[in-house]
Amino acid sequence: MIEHHVLYSFRRCPYAIRARMALYQAQIVLELRELLLKDKPPDMLKHSPKGTVPVLITAKGEVIEESLDVMYWALKHNDPEDWLNPKFLTDAEKIIQENDFKFKPLLDKYKYADRHLELNAEEHRNNTLNRIENFERQLKQHRFLMTNQTTIADIAIFPFIRQYAFVDKSWFDNQPWPNLQKWLHYWLSSDVFLKVMKKYPLFNDGHSIMWP
Repeated sequence: MIEHHVLYSFRRCPYAIRARMALYQAQIVLELRELLLKDKPPDMLKHSPKGTVPVLITAKGEVIEESLDVMYWALKHNDPEDWLNPKFLTDAEKIIQENDFKFKPLLDKYKYADRHLELNAEEHRNNTLNRIENFERQLKQHRFLMTNQTTIADIAIFPFIRQYAFVDKSWFDNQPWPNLQKWLHYWLSSDVFLKVMKKYPLFNDGHSIMWP
Protein backbone atom coordinates (compact mmCIF):
# COMPACT_ATOMS: atom_id res chain seq x y z
CA MET A 1 0.00 0.00 0.00
CA ILE A 2 1.30 3.46 -0.91
CA GLU A 3 1.53 6.09 1.81
CA HIS A 4 -0.19 8.85 -0.12
CA HIS A 5 -2.44 9.45 -3.10
CA VAL A 6 -0.80 9.42 -6.57
CA LEU A 7 -2.18 11.19 -9.65
CA TYR A 8 -0.97 10.42 -13.14
CA SER A 9 -1.77 13.44 -15.27
CA PHE A 10 -1.06 15.27 -18.51
CA ARG A 11 -1.14 19.04 -18.20
CA ARG A 12 -3.19 19.94 -21.29
CA CYS A 13 -5.66 17.04 -21.34
CA PRO A 14 -9.17 18.43 -20.63
CA TYR A 15 -10.11 15.36 -18.62
CA ALA A 16 -7.01 15.73 -16.48
CA ILE A 17 -7.60 19.48 -16.11
CA ARG A 18 -11.07 19.03 -14.68
CA ALA A 19 -9.87 16.33 -12.32
CA ARG A 20 -7.02 18.53 -11.07
CA MET A 21 -9.39 21.48 -10.60
CA ALA A 22 -11.63 19.39 -8.34
CA LEU A 23 -8.67 17.94 -6.46
CA TYR A 24 -7.24 21.43 -5.96
CA GLN A 25 -10.59 22.79 -4.80
CA ALA A 26 -10.84 19.94 -2.29
CA GLN A 27 -7.20 20.51 -1.24
CA ILE A 28 -6.33 16.85 -1.66
CA VAL A 29 -2.60 16.41 -1.08
CA LEU A 30 -1.06 13.91 -3.49
CA GLU A 31 1.99 12.98 -5.51
CA LEU A 32 1.59 14.43 -8.98
CA ARG A 33 3.20 12.50 -11.80
CA GLU A 34 3.15 14.57 -14.97
CA LEU A 35 3.44 12.33 -18.02
CA LEU A 36 4.75 12.23 -21.52
CA LEU A 37 1.82 10.32 -22.96
CA LYS A 38 3.79 8.57 -25.69
CA ASP A 39 5.96 7.02 -22.96
CA LYS A 40 3.48 5.80 -20.35
CA PRO A 41 5.15 4.33 -17.26
CA PRO A 42 4.63 0.62 -16.47
CA ASP A 43 3.21 1.40 -13.01
CA MET A 44 0.42 3.48 -14.52
CA LEU A 45 -0.44 0.79 -17.06
CA LYS A 46 -0.37 -1.87 -14.34
CA HIS A 47 -3.02 0.03 -12.41
CA SER A 48 -4.97 1.27 -15.46
CA PRO A 49 -4.33 -0.78 -18.61
CA LYS A 50 -6.46 1.52 -20.78
CA GLY A 51 -3.62 4.03 -20.54
CA THR A 52 -5.56 7.30 -20.37
CA VAL A 53 -5.25 10.17 -17.90
CA PRO A 54 -6.11 11.03 -15.25
CA VAL A 55 -5.47 8.02 -13.05
CA LEU A 56 -5.74 8.47 -9.30
CA ILE A 57 -4.36 5.80 -6.99
CA THR A 58 -5.54 6.49 -3.47
CA ALA A 59 -3.50 5.84 -0.35
CA LYS A 60 -5.81 2.86 0.26
CA GLY A 61 -4.91 1.40 -3.12
CA GLU A 62 -8.16 2.26 -4.89
CA VAL A 63 -7.72 3.03 -8.59
CA ILE A 64 -9.94 5.78 -10.00
CA GLU A 65 -9.42 6.09 -13.74
CA GLU A 66 -12.32 8.22 -14.95
CA SER A 67 -12.02 11.99 -14.57
CA LEU A 68 -15.59 12.47 -13.35
CA ASP A 69 -15.09 9.79 -10.73
CA VAL A 70 -11.95 11.59 -9.57
CA MET A 71 -13.95 14.81 -9.31
CA TYR A 72 -16.71 13.23 -7.25
CA TRP A 73 -14.20 11.44 -5.03
CA ALA A 74 -12.37 14.70 -4.30
CA LEU A 75 -15.46 16.83 -3.71
CA LYS A 76 -17.08 14.24 -1.48
CA HIS A 77 -14.02 14.59 0.74
CA ASN A 78 -14.17 18.38 0.79
CA ASP A 79 -16.51 20.69 -1.12
CA PRO A 80 -16.03 24.17 0.35
CA GLU A 81 -18.10 26.00 -2.28
CA ASP A 82 -20.83 23.36 -2.68
CA TRP A 83 -20.01 22.36 -6.24
CA LEU A 84 -22.01 19.16 -5.62
CA ASN A 85 -25.10 21.05 -4.51
CA PRO A 86 -27.81 18.35 -4.69
CA LYS A 87 -30.38 20.87 -5.90
CA PHE A 88 -28.57 21.10 -9.27
CA LEU A 89 -26.76 17.78 -9.41
CA THR A 90 -29.18 15.80 -11.59
CA ASP A 91 -29.30 18.51 -14.25
CA ALA A 92 -25.54 19.04 -13.96
CA GLU A 93 -24.90 15.36 -14.59
CA LYS A 94 -27.14 15.46 -17.65
CA ILE A 95 -25.31 18.38 -19.23
CA ILE A 96 -21.94 16.81 -18.45
CA GLN A 97 -22.99 13.59 -20.19
CA GLU A 98 -24.12 15.57 -23.21
CA ASN A 99 -20.77 17.36 -23.26
CA ASP A 100 -18.72 14.19 -22.94
CA PHE A 101 -20.60 11.99 -25.38
CA LYS A 102 -22.17 14.39 -27.89
CA PHE A 103 -20.15 17.61 -27.95
CA LYS A 104 -16.67 16.13 -27.39
CA PRO A 105 -16.74 13.92 -30.54
CA LEU A 106 -17.77 16.95 -32.61
CA LEU A 107 -15.03 19.04 -31.00
CA ASP A 108 -12.42 16.39 -31.85
CA LYS A 109 -13.48 16.35 -35.49
CA TYR A 110 -13.27 20.14 -35.63
CA LYS A 111 -9.93 20.33 -33.86
CA TYR A 112 -8.41 17.47 -35.84
CA ALA A 113 -10.18 18.11 -39.15
CA ASP A 114 -7.13 16.88 -41.05
CA ARG A 115 -7.87 13.41 -39.65
CA HIS A 116 -11.58 13.55 -40.52
CA LEU A 117 -11.61 14.36 -44.20
CA GLU A 118 -15.28 13.53 -44.78
CA LEU A 119 -15.88 17.24 -44.06
CA ASN A 120 -13.68 20.31 -44.07
CA ALA A 121 -12.83 22.19 -40.86
CA GLU A 122 -15.58 24.78 -41.30
CA GLU A 123 -18.20 22.06 -41.85
CA HIS A 124 -17.02 20.20 -38.77
CA ARG A 125 -17.22 23.46 -36.83
CA ASN A 126 -20.75 24.08 -38.10
CA ASN A 127 -21.77 20.77 -36.55
CA THR A 128 -20.78 22.09 -33.13
CA LEU A 129 -22.78 25.29 -33.26
CA ASN A 130 -26.10 24.04 -31.88
CA ARG A 131 -24.42 22.79 -28.72
CA ILE A 132 -22.28 25.89 -28.31
CA GLU A 133 -25.37 28.07 -28.70
CA ASN A 134 -27.11 25.97 -26.04
CA PHE A 135 -24.32 26.93 -23.63
CA GLU A 136 -24.77 30.57 -24.57
CA ARG A 137 -28.51 30.38 -23.87
CA GLN A 138 -27.92 28.81 -20.46
CA LEU A 139 -25.37 31.46 -19.53
CA LYS A 140 -27.75 34.19 -20.59
CA GLN A 141 -30.08 33.02 -17.81
CA HIS A 142 -27.51 32.90 -15.00
CA ARG A 143 -23.85 33.51 -14.35
CA PHE A 144 -22.82 29.86 -14.44
CA LEU A 145 -24.16 26.91 -16.39
CA MET A 146 -26.75 25.74 -13.87
CA THR A 147 -27.32 28.72 -11.61
CA ASN A 148 -25.59 31.83 -10.24
CA GLN A 149 -23.01 29.75 -8.39
CA THR A 150 -20.41 27.29 -9.61
CA THR A 151 -21.43 23.66 -9.87
CA ILE A 152 -19.52 20.59 -10.99
CA ALA A 153 -20.96 21.20 -14.48
CA ASP A 154 -18.87 24.36 -14.94
CA ILE A 155 -15.66 22.62 -13.95
CA ALA A 156 -16.36 19.48 -15.96
CA ILE A 157 -17.23 21.36 -19.16
CA PHE A 158 -14.90 24.39 -19.03
CA PRO A 159 -11.73 22.57 -20.25
CA PHE A 160 -13.56 21.46 -23.40
CA ILE A 161 -14.86 24.95 -24.17
CA ARG A 162 -11.31 26.20 -23.63
CA GLN A 163 -10.07 23.64 -26.13
CA TYR A 164 -12.83 24.58 -28.57
CA ALA A 165 -12.16 28.31 -28.33
CA PHE A 166 -8.44 27.95 -28.96
CA VAL A 167 -8.83 25.99 -32.18
CA ASP A 168 -9.41 29.45 -33.72
CA LYS A 169 -9.49 32.00 -30.91
CA SER A 170 -10.01 35.07 -33.11
CA TRP A 171 -13.03 33.42 -34.76
CA PHE A 172 -14.44 32.39 -31.35
CA ASP A 173 -13.96 35.88 -29.92
CA ASN A 174 -15.89 37.40 -32.81
CA GLN A 175 -18.99 35.23 -32.43
CA PRO A 176 -22.22 36.60 -30.86
CA TRP A 177 -21.72 34.65 -27.65
CA PRO A 178 -20.99 37.33 -25.03
CA ASN A 179 -22.09 35.22 -22.08
CA LEU A 180 -20.07 32.17 -23.07
CA GLN A 181 -17.04 34.35 -23.78
CA LYS A 182 -17.37 36.04 -20.37
CA TRP A 183 -17.76 32.67 -18.64
CA LEU A 184 -14.71 31.27 -20.44
CA HIS A 185 -12.61 34.32 -19.53
CA TYR A 186 -13.68 33.98 -15.90
CA TRP A 187 -12.39 30.43 -15.72
CA LEU A 188 -9.24 31.08 -17.74
CA SER A 189 -8.26 33.78 -15.25
CA SER A 190 -9.44 31.92 -12.14
CA ASP A 191 -7.02 30.99 -9.39
CA VAL A 192 -8.02 27.33 -9.48
CA PHE A 193 -7.27 27.03 -13.20
CA LEU A 194 -4.01 28.98 -13.09
CA LYS A 195 -2.77 26.87 -10.17
CA VAL A 196 -3.53 23.53 -11.81
CA MET A 197 -1.89 24.56 -15.10
CA LYS A 198 1.54 25.18 -13.63
CA LYS A 199 4.24 23.31 -15.54
CA TYR A 200 6.21 20.62 -13.75
CA PRO A 201 9.12 18.39 -14.76
CA LEU A 202 8.06 15.08 -16.25
CA PHE A 203 7.71 11.89 -14.25
CA ASN A 204 9.23 10.19 -17.31
CA ASP A 205 12.44 12.06 -16.49
CA GLY A 206 12.37 10.89 -12.88
CA HIS A 207 10.45 13.79 -11.32
CA SER A 208 7.33 13.93 -9.19
CA ILE A 209 6.07 16.50 -6.72
CA MET A 210 3.82 16.66 -3.72
CA TRP A 211 0.88 18.77 -4.82
CA PRO A 212 -0.77 21.24 -4.45
